Amino acid sequence: MPLGIERMENSTVVHLSPLLKQATPVVVERAEGNWILGTDGVRYLDFTSGIGVTSTGHCHPRVVEAARAQVGSVIHAQTTTVMHRPLLELTEKLGGYLPEGLDAVFYANSGAEAVEASLRLARMATGRPNVIAFQGGFHGRTAGASSITTAGTRFRNTTVPLMGGVVIAPFPYAYRLGMTEADAVRHALRELDYLFSTTTSPSEVAAMIIEPVLGDGGYLPVPKEFLQGIETRAREHGILLIADEIQSGVGRTGKFWAVEHSGIDPDILIMAKGIASGFPISAIAASDELMSKGLPGSQGGTYGGNAVAAAAAIATLDVIDDEQLVENAAVRGEQLNAGLKRLQRKFPSIGDVRGIGLMQAIEFTDESGEADAGTAMRVQQAALGERLLLLPCGPLGNVIRVVPALTVSEEEADLGLAALERTLAGVLGA
Repeated sequence: MPLGIERMENSTVVHLSPLLKQATPVVVERAEGNWILGTDGVRYLDFTSGIGVTSTGHCHPRVVEAARAQVGSVIHAQTTTVMHRPLLELTEKLGGYLPEGLDAVFYANSGAEAVEASLRLARMATGRPNVIAFQGGFHGRTAGASSITTAGTRFRNTTVPLMGGVVIAPFPYAYRLGMTEADAVRHALRELDYLFSTTTSPSEVAAMIIEPVLGDGGYLPVPKEFLQGIETRAREHGILLIADEIQSGVGRTGKFWAVEHSGIDPDILIMAKGIASGFPISAIAASDELMSKGLPGSQGGTYGGNAVAAAAAIATLDVIDDEQLVENAAVRGEQLNAGLKRLQRKFPSIGDVRGIGLMQAIEFTDESGEADAGTAMRVQQAALGERLLLLPCGPLGNVIRVVPALTVSEEEADLGLAALERTLAGVLGA
């Protein structure tokens, strides 16, 4: 300590913000695969995977080793100052996974940052002001991202005006609408066309952004006919189509990208979460032609494309390939979906079961068919007693999502379903 400078004594007790809400009281001692050991000595089956982040499971040895080796070489090399090899290698490697034509990538830290970058690029490239998002979507908590988020009012900034130029279009939520999926798709596309006539001219719209599977909005796979319908309208009107694959990408739905199920070709694809097994890195991919329409220097950031995170992402992609985890996600997803539907037949409070790959969900409703958030919360909390970690979601809080790592085994899936069945019996009676 420099001469003459005294340290001030501070007796303030500092704690985490009360606005940070935790779904469970578990404090982690260590974690491996699909299991978490709490400081309470209890071993929990983790069907949250950090909200779909730990794609290769907790602390996969190959990911750990890649990160450990990189830490001993270069931790931070700011990419607008100097470049580092892991990011160049990751970029080259992504060429084997990205949809054809998406040959330019920009890296950031979080999904929300990547969303902001995609919106900025779309407006710069088209010279148009407006963006269309879809009801129930979750895109982040930053100012622009929260402006296009409607998965819950708590995610939106309600103290100052939201970003202008945002139009929210209906989503084909068949179960909530009380329609068949086909009718819900027709309804939502008709309402989108109505918006073009009443709210924003297509010539004013820079982009439409959608999650191919809604995440926080309720784990709703978007019907392929709806995705194809909005793609048709995007092409007709020169509107860019942005696929937010932050949660649904990197194998989680049984395809590497969820858009593969519908065959659509987004102009911009956003990735994050599972790309690096828990290390913070995100990206947007677009064609070089589209990227070049942005202003030079409009993309950047201090920590974006961090060397350690990039090394972890390279290892993650290798593990996903070598262990055939995309294929495993498809098979285990079918197993979980069948098990959840069996539970639905046993417990009438489960109004709907849905999902694709390892994005599965159950929605609770009461006898009148209304959302039952209370039961969902009791089930999620009671599952802790069965040593099973689950997460709620949905704008009305009445959905429980089942999100194990892509490494989940047949035995672990059965263990999770059995624990959930015991939980439901305890909460609902059977």
